[in-house]
Amino acid sequence: MSDFPQGFAHYPLYFSPAEQAGLIEAVKAGVSQAPFFQPTMPRTGAPLSVVMSNFGPLGWVTDKERGSRYEAVHPKTGNSWPALPAALQKLWDAVSGYPAPPEACLINWYRDDAKMGLHVDNDEQNIQAPVVSVSLGDPALFRLGGPKRGGPTKGLKLFSGDVVVLAGDARLCHHGVSKVYSGESALVPKGGRINLTMRRVSPYDTI
Repeated sequence: MSDFPQGFAHYPLYFSPAEQAGLIEAVKAGVSQAPFFQPTMPRTGAPLSVVMSNFGPLGWVTDKERGSRYEAVHPKTGNSWPALPAALQKLWDAVSGYPAPPEACLINWYRDDAKMGLHVDNDEQNIQAPVVSVSLGDPALFRLGGPKRGGPTKGLKLFSGDVVVLAGDARLCHHGVSKVYSGESALVPKGGRINLTMRRVSPYDTI
């Protein structure tokens, strides 16, 4: 992947079809405890085109009133988030190269014409840890640019079972999803794409 920034890694079809189905079952169990909700943009209050939930001790939320942040409870129910599935912890251990576990795993559900604009994941106190994400369901066109907004981007079609890691220079590069190829997968029960994105939020001292 020499055309992409240092620290970017792509693992095509990392998860087998059976493992993908297992992850979908884990998502179904998770959202039965922490239902999908509609996040909104800071300042404007415009809704994101994805609905989302989270696994792990912390969950990422965003709204007009308080902006984007990590919270220990669901914004609608006030309950704790469901635990991170073992398969995702195993993935983190295998590909992250980081000695501490993830604290948040975003569950983003792309339905219909949902997209994700170019952005940088910088709400974390710890940006030394990578971002590790899993694609499930319909393929998507992932775009990765540079550290400055508005620069050129490179595209990569991600398929169900693919894993992407943003580490090193790539960790603070702009990235997003410009297209979901709706109807190409039957994995997600009501259609669309599920993206699972693991992050470490807090600093970690190895001493």
